[in-house]
Amino acid sequence: MVTADILRARTERPKRVKMLTRDFIEDSLYNPNYGYFSKQVVIFSPGEPFDFHNMRDEIEFNNVLGQRYTEFENQLDAVAPNDTRQLWHTPTELFRPHYGEAIARYLVENYKLSHHPYHDLVIYELGAGNGTLMLNILDHIRDVYPDVYDRTKFKIIEISSSLAALQTSQLKRTASTRGHTDHVEVINQSIFDWATYVPEQCWILALEVFDNFAHDSIRYDPFTDQPMQGNVLIDNNGDFYDFYTQEIDPIASRFLRVREVACSQPFDHPLKGSRLIRNVKARLPFAANLTLPEYIPTRLMQFFDVIHNYFPHHRLLTGDFHSLPATIKGFNAPVVQTRYQRRVVPVGTPFVQQGFFDILFPTDFIVMEDIYRAITGKLTRVSSHEGFLRRWAYVEDTQTRSGENPMLSWYKNASVMSTV
Repeated sequence: MVTADILRARTERPKRVKMLTRDFIEDSLYNPNYGYFSKQVVIFSPGEPFDFHNMRDEIEFNNVLGQRYTEFENQLDAVAPNDTRQLWHTPTELFRPHYGEAIARYLVENYKLSHHPYHDLVIYELGAGNGTLMLNILDHIRDVYPDVYDRTKFKIIEISSSLAALQTSQLKRTASTRGHTDHVEVINQSIFDWATYVPEQCWILALEVFDNFAHDSIRYDPFTDQPMQGNVLIDNNGDFYDFYTQEIDPIASRFLRVREVACSQPFDHPLKGSRLIRNVKARLPFAANLTLPEYIPTRLMQFFDVIHNYFPHHRLLTGDFHSLPATIKGFNAPVVQTRYQRRVVPVGTPFVQQGFFDILFPTDFIVMEDIYRAITGKLTRVSSHEGFLRRWAYVEDTQTRSGENPMLSWYKNASVMSTV
């Protein structure tokens, strides 16, 4: 058995090995030499902010967005044509600077209520992409809260070396951004390798981060309810064969125990419902001998361990998708897709060529909130993406002439959780 950690030093995709599903996904997405986020990803930047007030409605916004997407990719192809370019967007880029300003208001107002003027405003952002959110937050704090800006420290924790270099270069782009240099530190490291104790009060931003955390795959015996853990075998030709064993590794086993104890509300999983009906279905001709797979967020649990142990006085702000369309079969199953010649190509399995496919999971906020509370002992609040923005954004800034508001209507399948 190999692990994603063992494979970090590999420059070629492994063959003739076995590993847990969790490690296969981690290696596919984050291997520094061939991983999806290390080598393939390009984050869309629309150029100048959209002028929502001069757009007729959301349809016009979609049309303008499509045009800018095409122009952006045409410019990239003029330099280096690439049929397999993995291009995606974030709300930070689409609704710049308004989205980042909403996050800044949330941070500053809560900072003033609890820490100002006795402590600095210390912000950690995980997976900062192009660095746009960092710049939007710092610009807003500098312009609107100059007294707070003097005490603001912004630290990015970025696993991708290429994105870390891009974030650093963003600070040197203009005189305005260069002014933030003394307030920013870019740390090129995985949060799971973090080993520095941070005693001060701080905020941790994890926006659209959890969806790409590796998960374990668990299937259950429909007669005994015994869980079995997913593994993958990669043969000498690089082909993949998934299989399940009764041996549950300590991390997955701990997650199942913590979830059983911590969760106060019902959640969707293969053993939910009548055991009798499950047994009857399992005896039907051609019935599978195991349930559909359940994908459990073991890496997310480990993330909560890290911030509890090393950032004991943190407050977490996270936003992610609570549901996703076109997932593969299973419970809490991911979307697995790539782009080829500017078209999205979905597939039905996570066991695909490492580094060329995005593997993104929905976040079950009911389960996540209870596990976070159990591990950290902190209280939380969950709201819809729209609800959070209505409270903290100036929503009129992204309203079209028809009254439609893309910043509110997009990302209906996303939620926000914050420490209180």
